[in-house]
Amino acid sequence: MSSCCCAPKPDPEPQEEKSSCCGSSGGGSRKKIDWLLWGSLILVAAGYLGYLFFHDSLPSQAAEFSHGVYALMNKMWWGLALGILAVGLLSWVPREWVAAVLGKPGSFSGILRAMGAGLILDLCNHGILLVAMKLYERGASYGQTLAFLIASPWNSLSLTLILFALIGIKWTLVFIVLSAVIAVVTGLIVEGLVRAGKIPANPNHVELPEGFHFGHEVKAKLAELRFNGGAIGRLLKSSVEESRMILRWIFFGTVLAAAIRAFVPPETFGEWFGPTWSGVLLTLVAATVIEVCSEGSSPIAADLVTRAAAPGNGFAFLMAGAATDYTEIMALKETTRSWKMTLILPLLTLPQVVVVAWALNYWAGMM
Repeated sequence: MSSCCCAPKPDPEPQEEKSSCCGSSGGGSRKKIDWLLWGSLILVAAGYLGYLFFHDSLPSQAAEFSHGVYALMNKMWWGLALGILAVGLLSWVPREWVAAVLGKPGSFSGILRAMGAGLILDLCNHGILLVAMKLYERGASYGQTLAFLIASPWNSLSLTLILFALIGIKWTLVFIVLSAVIAVVTGLIVEGLVRAGKIPANPNHVELPEGFHFGHEVKAKLAELRFNGGAIGRLLKSSVEESRMILRWIFFGTVLAAAIRAFVPPETFGEWFGPTWSGVLLTLVAATVIEVCSEGSSPIAADLVTRAAAPGNGFAFLMAGAATDYTEIMALKETTRSWKMTLILPLLTLPQVVVVAWALNYWAGMM
């Protein structure tokens, strides 16, 4: 479901490599044009303006596309604005604070903390992936790493605000709670497998530096802040710059959702992705095949909830990317050096996602 994207790194480490999709690659100083960002933005702008000024004269499918863009952007704009600001604020948080928040590796409280950190950290799928792999290298247990990774991809503040607008507060909160439950259950099962000797413990286990005190670090950081015009300007500039890789997928997902509305009749959409077992399974297949980052998946997931009347399918579409994305699978393989540990992610999470999706569809049908 997720494609390549980057996230703000508040305290980058020396020689840290970026994936080629994050801009210019090593050696050259020229920045590559982000065709996905600008192409999607142009299509969104054209659709929005087309609906405002030319809706009555457009061909039927073009008119439907423009109406879809117009409706989605009118629902999402305030979430986007607040989300962009949140990204800028969170980019100032040192990464060591995240490691401190995770707590003791291998413990139940550590799993809960890892899940909580995943819920609140405002990064896209591959930004979360980079942080998760770094946390494992720094000593987080594998259970913590997976709990963090599963809870994170679409549960950022910016996407939560967008989903509030698209599907309502009730379904958004239900999705968040259930994703947290899946993250914790998976993390606890993995910790049990480690204790039973079925998979190895993290060989990179380390403690935080001696004398490290989270409260003191926070106070010191806050003491450095100066709230003036220059600082606010830098914050706004940073917010926009750091949000580009998120916005590219939001715009791309908006284009996809509007295209689905234009070219897939409502009855066909509801039949294919409706609240049935086959609809859930087809949604999982689509989430695996359609390479859209978490930000881009939210409009499509919203359509599954609202147009197909299948909230379970929307949940499955959002969650499946954390379990089936080949980039995450390969990153786990490179980090753990074990296919056995890597395949634990889909083997443990997908059955939970399917059961929860079916239960949500059943519950919605009874309402």
